[in-house]
Amino acid sequence: MNIIVCIKQVPDPEIPPAKFRIDPEGKRVMPPEGVAPVTSVFDERAMEAALQLKDKYQAKVTAVTLGASAAKSAIRHALSIGADEGVHIQHEAAGELDSFETAFVLTKAIEKIGDYSLILCGRQAADWDAGQVGSLIAENLAIPVVTVARKVDLKDSKVRVESVMQDGYRVIEAPMPALVTVSSEIGLPRLPTGMGILKASRIKITNWNVQDIGAELQGVRRSQLLRLYIPVRETKCQIIEADTVAEAACELALCLRKAKII
Repeated sequence: MNIIVCIKQVPDPEIPPAKFRIDPEGKRVMPPEGVAPVTSVFDERAMEAALQLKDKYQAKVTAVTLGASAAKSAIRHALSIGADEGVHIQHEAAGELDSFETAFVLTKAIEKIGDYSLILCGRQAADWDAGQVGSLIAENLAIPVVTVARKVDLKDSKVRVESVMQDGYRVIEAPMPALVTVSSEIGLPRLPTGMGILKASRIKITNWNVQDIGAELQGVRRSQLLRLYIPVRETKCQIIEADTVAEAACELALCLRKAKII
């Protein structure tokens, strides 16, 4: 059984707000100085789901990422916690691609990899939170997709998924090959061991560019970023003065009604 896990490297969400910078003209987030990017938290959960299946069914796990040269470290991390192979599609402008372009490139890479039974993705990326790429890959490959999984298992050559709902979960089975997007409810991702880090350093990562996989991006984009900005938050304070508490409460109620809060 072969499992492919799509992972994405994102700015560390734990960076101090004071270090967060954007380029409004270039419509991009500036890498914070001195803070290394990390694997998206939901993609870490997707890798954990894959490794749980590997432990149970002796599956082979391949980590795939699309990104600039620095994104190779995300693959190296995946290898250090148990992935068997890694594929890096190097594209320096990967951060400027929309969801459709990203899914298209990953689809071409998956097709080039070939034999697979299951594809796992995070439910959404931790930077843009679009939550579209996984479903788009499944559409491109014409395979079933189950989203927001809290548990992934196999049963009778089918994938069996507990999919999170607002008030609980539902159990869905789909024939393989299939794609599943994984949520944080699946549990905390495992950490690399010293032996795992050493082993990962010896594994050769496959490097492709978009030309190697035949990913011609002309005409694939479906969305356009019009503006990127940090919202300005303003606070106003109004002191209500009155002779008694009852009068102050009445005045407060009138102010809230005027503001259409009540």
